[in-house]
Parts: sequence; structure tokens; C-alpha cells
Amino acid sequence: MEREREGGEEEMERGREGGEEMEIWREDGEEMERGSEGERWREEEKEEKETGEREDEEKKKEERNEKEKEKKEERDEKEEKEKKEEREEKEKKKEERKDEEKKEEREDEENKKEEREDEGRECRY
Repeated sequence: MEREREGGEEEMERGREGGEEMEIWREDGEEMERGSEGERWREEEKEEKETGEREDEEKKKEERNEKEKEKKEERDEKEEKEKKEEREEKEKKKEERKDEEKKEEREDEENKKEEREDEGRECRY
């Protein structure tokens, strides 16, 4: 009986060495086979991890770019608003100057009219 058990163990050992029988163990809740399958599994896990890290980096980069784009748009909008306000202020001052010039012209015309009237009165006396 002892001999049979030793023989069975030797057979299992030879099977493992020959790659015929694979031992399955668990790592991080996933099954992994020892041997070429396990190596392939580890490579796939490594690639998935690297891919995930790259995707995370790309996502962060995209988020940064989006934030920068939003900031730039906000700055552009602010600058445009300021320019518009400046144009409106200039236009307002221009209109005020025109109004002031018209007012002065009317006053000048009234003064001239009064002077003529005064001259006309002086001539009568």
C-alpha cells in the first residue's frame, strides 16, 4: 500500500514536470494555471494593468486639456466683454461730444442772434 502511494505520487510529479497536469491556484480572486497558461495569464494581467494606467493617464490629460480649454474660453469671453464695454464707452463719449458740440453751436447761434438784435436796437436809438 505504501508502495502504491509512492508510485502515485511519482506519477503526479512526472505529470507536473511534463506539463500534462497543471496545478490551479488563486491569486486576487482569479484562477491562474501554473505553466505556460499561467505565464500567458500573468502577461495579460500585466498588459491590462499597463493599459489601464495609460488610459488613466490619457483621461487625466484630457481632463486637464478640457479645463485649460474652459479657462481659455472664459478668458476670451472676459476679454471680448471688456472690449465691447470699451467700444460702448468710446461710442458714448463720442455721442456726448457731438451733443456738446451741437449745444455749443446752438449757444453760439443764439449769442449771434442776440448780438444782431442788440445792434439793431442800438441803431434805432
